[in-house]
Amino acid sequence: MKKIVLITGATAGIGEATSHILAQNNFNLIITGRRNERLVSLKEKIENETDANVFILNFDIRNRTETEKALETLPENWNNIDILINNAGLAAGLSRIDNGDTDDWEQMIDTNIKGLLFISRLVSAKMIKRGEGHIVNISSIAGKETYPMGNVYCATKHAVQALTKGMRIDFLKYGIKVTSVAPGAVDTEFSLVRFKGDEQRAKSVYHGFTPLYAQDIAETILFVVTRPKHVNIDDILVMPTDQAYSRDFNREKG
Repeated sequence: MKKIVLITGATAGIGEATSHILAQNNFNLIITGRRNERLVSLKEKIENETDANVFILNFDIRNRTETEKALETLPENWNNIDILINNAGLAAGLSRIDNGDTDDWEQMIDTNIKGLLFISRLVSAKMIKRGEGHIVNISSIAGKETYPMGNVYCATKHAVQALTKGMRIDFLKYGIKVTSVAPGAVDTEFSLVRFKGDEQRAKSVYHGFTPLYAQDIAETILFVVTRPKHVNIDDILVMPTDQAYSRDFNREKG
């Protein structure tokens, strides 16, 4: 019987790549996100190319009521979620605290921390009843270091690291695995979102070096969720060969 994986933020980047690779490796998927047309397209593509079944939940994870209502609509045969991948997250803006955009701050806090908590609370309760499950939180190198003008984004990802540890402790006696996957620079929509659609500025982030790609992190997630029952990958940091820590890059290729 195939395991059921719920992936938040499945409409692009790491979430989309993870949806494809897990569908190819004997998992059924619940894919979530705000952009319904992308979810529909992803579902059609996966079901045409694999034997996986895909269920769509279209909601804004920042909204607790929407999140709760969405989970309530799951049919009985989709209710036993084996793996939750908390991938939904973003960076918005790059500025000092004194001139930071408070709307950006709220967007990051509401998505990266509160959204993760809202859905983890609901799904973990089901896992506890069954005495098994796996929660994978997508963190960042920004959860381990802090870089100039990344203050609030780094704070949210530090929170993800702390929440991962807290979940690991809280759920230990229930047989629930908890993992943090922390990528370095990944060439996805991340920088385009951070710089509010400025394509030139977004491309400059990855200039002169080879970054990670969404597929690299998807393959890491596949590894993490396919370990034997007695093995838990607590925390894994994945970096481009051309990046050492958050600010040190070998950009000689540019």
